[in-house]
Amino acid sequence: MAKQKQQNLNNPTQRKRQAVAKAAPATFGDWIEGARLRTLPLAIVPVVLGTAAAIAAAPGEYHWVRALAALAVALLLQIGVNFANDYSDGVRGTDDYRVGPPRLTGAGKVEPKVVRNVAFVCFGLAALVGLWLCFTTGQWWLAAVGAVAIIAAWFYTGGKRPYGYAGLGELFVFIFFGLVATLGTVYVQVLHIPSDAWIFAIASGLFSCAVLMVNNIRDIAQDRLAGKRTLAVLVGERAAKVLFAIMALLPFVATFMAGLIYPRALFSLFALMLIVPAVIITLTAKTPKELILALKLTSLGALAWALLMAAGVVLPIITAPVLPY
Repeated sequence: MAKQKQQNLNNPTQRKRQAVAKAAPATFGDWIEGARLRTLPLAIVPVVLGTAAAIAAAPGEYHWVRALAALAVALLLQIGVNFANDYSDGVRGTDDYRVGPPRLTGAGKVEPKVVRNVAFVCFGLAALVGLWLCFTTGQWWLAAVGAVAIIAAWFYTGGKRPYGYAGLGELFVFIFFGLVATLGTVYVQVLHIPSDAWIFAIASGLFSCAVLMVNNIRDIAQDRLAGKRTLAVLVGERAAKVLFAIMALLPFVATFMAGLIYPRALFSLFALMLIVPAVIITLTAKTPKELILALKLTSLGALAWALLMAAGVVLPIITAPVLPY
């Protein structure tokens, strides 16, 4: 009997079941926290930038409904990823060492399979909206891109060999929340990809990488204990902090590049008021909890940069007087 009890304690799934039995039922607020709304700017940024690029490329030909659909896909995927991570890290026991806010599975507030199913619902809804975009644009090859994105979202921390546990998280975030999300938003609106959209896509990807990096720097000690080999764990804390600074500041090169064509795009430099403090906090932080503020500032700074950049590109176009023939 004692041996069986010890085996249960060593089994992450059994531990979660016992925790669920002891914990109070999850509240609506717990589910909102589980959705991790503070990460949603990462889904909004590429859609804002992609729509700005679409308007600049083809004034009068862009489609607001498709832009909103692209936003819905991005938000649903982000929320789905958050719940999938909650489930996968929870059942593995990774969240037993967590520094940040408690999660639904890790804290034993909800049965793991319920959290997993919520993630699947989000992925399913994203797929439905994505299929509508395929139908309305006639570009059915986009369904394959969407399928790969959903698979990547799950296997970030899910499956037997999650790539997020092998130092590849930043690479995939750059690809899917940078290149794919931004360029996809442009394409579904104007059915081609202008060259300046690549600049925005790279900037979006770098911001997403920066947010993930500072998150992983915060959890570096706990991830080592849990056997989670993030990029921060692999390169070490000092190098990870330098990488974060580069990722967070490099997008401002795009500000000056865009400013050559759209002078008002230089207003996106005001986002440095959020990004610079985030960099300073990260470089000087002595405790993991200090990095929670840096994480929030980076996420908000990325959103501020995208909104200011988009406004600088779009406003001169939509406010330009229409000349008579």
